[in-house]
Amino acid sequence: MSWTTSDRVIALRERSPVIDIAVETLDGWRRHLSSRNASVLAFWSFLSIFPALLAATTILGFVLQNNEQLQQDIVDGAMAEIPVLGDRLAEDPTSLSGNIWALVIGLGGALWSATRAFVGLQSSLDDTWEIHIDERSKLPAQRGKALAGIVLLGGAQVVSITLTALVNRAGLPDAGRVLLTVGAVAINIAVIAVLYRLMTSASPTWRDVAPGAVIAGIAYSLLQYAGTWIVESISDNAGETYGTFAIVLGIVTWLGFVAIATIMSAELNAAIVRRRPTEQQTIAD
Repeated sequence: MSWTTSDRVIALRERSPVIDIAVETLDGWRRHLSSRNASVLAFWSFLSIFPALLAATTILGFVLQNNEQLQQDIVDGAMAEIPVLGDRLAEDPTSLSGNIWALVIGLGGALWSATRAFVGLQSSLDDTWEIHIDERSKLPAQRGKALAGIVLLGGAQVVSITLTALVNRAGLPDAGRVLLTVGAVAINIAVIAVLYRLMTSASPTWRDVAPGAVIAGIAYSLLQYAGTWIVESISDNAGETYGTFAIVLGIVTWLGFVAIATIMSAELNAAIVRRRPTEQQTIAD
């Protein structure tokens, strides 16, 4: 018997809507094997992150080849929050250089692995919304949604990096930087809300995805700032002998947190939606 059906838990759920939704979210995580889905998402994200960063830095190298000041602004801004890469670029901003072969390899590797990551996200969200296997999107539609997700997420990151660079270049006061942070969080929330609607065979409304998008957007923003600290903490404790392996472990850990936050927030959305008929029936009675 599941712990969610014990008499004590049922009594608590009947007494408090918050507890009811929390238990339903955790039970959905268990029933949908979401921990496995989060691991798959983190794995493919890990395989995509390095070729994607290789492509991104190569493109920036072409664009900013003769503008060292803007290179420095970008390194000091959003890219400083990228684990490992941010530190390397801070040591030598001129390493943002363009190379056509690096661009080809980076884009090819990123496209392949990122597509698999977004297909994994679609499967996870379909599990969350309990979509029957025969009613899920077919392979061409899955790949099309994956490409749309890549463009959306990549475009959002470019906008975030560009805004940060412009703010650094303008030398705005601390209040301006606070507004920039708030704007970055708002962008993350909006992007995740769109992904929650796009990357599933279900048809959730904006209202359905809003709670989880807000929580996941805030969590993702915090993890962006904490990513370097997580990686460095693990690698520093590992020592020089296992330094490279520790960096890999740190990045996987960071991506694991991101995946858990994303899928758990989706489970929250589904739990709230599943509870609504009960609320409506109670009102009707």
